[in-house]
Amino acid sequence: MIRTIDEINEKIANGEAVVLTAEEFVKMCKQEGVKSALKKVDVVTTGTFAPMCSSGAFINFGHTVPPMRMERIKLAGVPVYGGIAAVDGYLGATAESEEDPTFGGGHVIELLIKGEKVLLQAWGKGTDCYPRRYYEGLVDKHSINDFYLFNPRNAYQNYSAATNGSERILYTYMGKLLPNYGNVTFSTSGELSPLLKDPKLKTIGVGTRIFLGGTIGYVVWYGTQFRTNVKEDDNGVPMVPARTLALIGDAKKMNAEYVKGAYFKNYGVTLFVGVGVPIPVIDEEIAFYLSLSNQELKTEVRDYSKPEKPLIKVVTYSELFSGEVELLGKRVKTSSLSSIPKARKIALTLKEWLKNGRFYLTKPVEMLNEERVLVTRPNEDFDILQSVEIDLEIERLKLSLRDECVGCGACVSVCNFTALKINEIGKIALVRERCTRCGLCGDVCPIGLLLPEVEDSRFDVMEVENSNEGPCFK
Repeated sequence: MIRTIDEINEKIANGEAVVLTAEEFVKMCKQEGVKSALKKVDVVTTGTFAPMCSSGAFINFGHTVPPMRMERIKLAGVPVYGGIAAVDGYLGATAESEEDPTFGGGHVIELLIKGEKVLLQAWGKGTDCYPRRYYEGLVDKHSINDFYLFNPRNAYQNYSAATNGSERILYTYMGKLLPNYGNVTFSTSGELSPLLKDPKLKTIGVGTRIFLGGTIGYVVWYGTQFRTNVKEDDNGVPMVPARTLALIGDAKKMNAEYVKGAYFKNYGVTLFVGVGVPIPVIDEEIAFYLSLSNQELKTEVRDYSKPEKPLIKVVTYSELFSGEVELLGKRVKTSSLSSIPKARKIALTLKEWLKNGRFYLTKPVEMLNEERVLVTRPNEDFDILQSVEIDLEIERLKLSLRDECVGCGACVSVCNFTALKINEIGKIALVRERCTRCGLCGDVCPIGLLLPEVEDSRFDVMEVENSNEGPCFK
């Protein structure tokens, strides 16, 4: 190891750290060699700004007066998932307005970040503790308690370019694909792309501090669809979709320049997200990966007109960024869905933060080095259950959950005969002689263990020696 993160942070604090963007580091390596660049540079900054569908925001709206349990929620007409708690919701980037499918969660997130007021509508069934049934009012990022992005899958490590071998136009999440291999679209920032610069994630893990949406964010876990068993090039860099990151950041502090709602025709709503990851130049292996240019980084062009997306050709990012590639004997135009100017600005901004001591590196608290395989759902033939059989299967599953007392104690205070109590080891115990089987306890059991339809055989009422008490249930 050439240097540690602690050593780099000390240099950042002293204003001595040498920081380059990924493009600048690639250029230095071509001029001076990897070993020379390794000795000179402490941190390399990366950037990407692209559509990232698997994004969204957790929002706590604050309690109403009188209080309510918000179960169905809309923001500017866009559905918000309310199955979390009384006034918490999750606004998915791809959620669509019921009135206008070209407007959705990504746009509402952008509007809130901009400070705009949006209409909040919420419905609830009304309960004794949350009696209100409907609320309507305007909210913005200043009038809500919490508003933070939590993105399950961002910063894909490489992504296949798309083309269309069919006779008709295709509208996809990779944009408009013209017939007969009429164009190629791609969505990776090449040599600026964060996970192409550290393909084995030697410096990126849980707790890594990053640039997210114009403010500081963090890596919180493996991104969904994270996989490691993929095709790599001769340098050991994946050529297909591989690793991803789950990210979090305070949306109240974000800049809408780096979080932009979007709509892809005949596909749906999404969200452009700006992500920048600092890569500490800790050893020669990392320096080597950081030195790889668009001429050396590769991806696959695949035909999106077929379900299996067959491979057409392997190309370099240099070819893709040139504006044309050769496919099946003809020149085909290319275009990027990922904004290189924005990615470049993110890398430069992160560089300035580091140089000015506004941003320090973090050691991952856990590395993302688990081997993972991507699960797919094959299209196979299955016997379809009749609706009545499906209902019975669901009821069986519900009953299977009523198998063990969790010891919460909700039943103890409602028993009129003090037949239930918490014993000396914290378990619910039954005084058999006092129980009348009145069923009051079943009215409050949160896991349904005491409901009348649960068979008596589910209970294990045992007397404890010398006390006539015992654990009420298994």
